[in-house]
Amino acid sequence: MRPAVNEYPAYFHEYVSLVPEEDVFAALEPQVALVDGLPARVAAEKEGFAYDPGKWSVRELVGHVSDAERVFAYRALTFSRFDAVSLPGFDEVTWTPHGHFGGVPLRRLADEFVQLRRANLEMLRRFDDAQWSAGGKGDNKPITVRALAYVMAGHVRHHLAILRDRYGIA
Repeated sequence: MRPAVNEYPAYFHEYVSLVPEEDVFAALEPQVALVDGLPARVAAEKEGFAYDPGKWSVRELVGHVSDAERVFAYRALTFSRFDAVSLPGFDEVTWTPHGHFGGVPLRRLADEFVQLRRANLEMLRRFDDAQWSAGGKGDNKPITVRALAYVMAGHVRHHLAILRDRYGIA
C-alpha cells in the first residue's frame, strides 16, 4: 500500500512520486541490479567526472546514495520497533566529502550499495502491517516506515535519472 501524503514530509514528495508501484518491493528489488550494473556502463576515467563545478562526481553520487540508504533504513528499523523517537537529519552536502568516495573505485561503491539494499530488503520483508504503519520523526518531521521504503526507492530513482540526464550514463 502506498503511503498517504500525511505519512511523510512535503520535501520527500518528489521521491515518493517517483514510485507509482503499489508494491514497493517491485521498485526496490530491481534497483539492486541497476546499481550493480552501473560500473560496467562507466569508463574508469569517467568515475571522477562531475557535470558542473561543485557537483558530485559519479563516485560521490553513488557514495551519497549508500549514505542515504543507511539513514533511511536506520529510521525504518527504529520506527518498526515502535520506538517513535526523533532521529536527527543529515546534511548530504557536509557528509559526502567526508565519505572519501572519490578515492574508491565505482565497483566497490556499487557493491556496497548492493549489500546494503539486500540487507534492507530482508529487514523490510519481515515487517507486519503494524510495523509498516509505525512512525517517528526524522529531521523533526513525522514519517512512517511505509513512507521510508518509498523514499528509499524514489531516492535511488532520482539519482539514477541524474546519472542518465546529467552524466550521460544510461
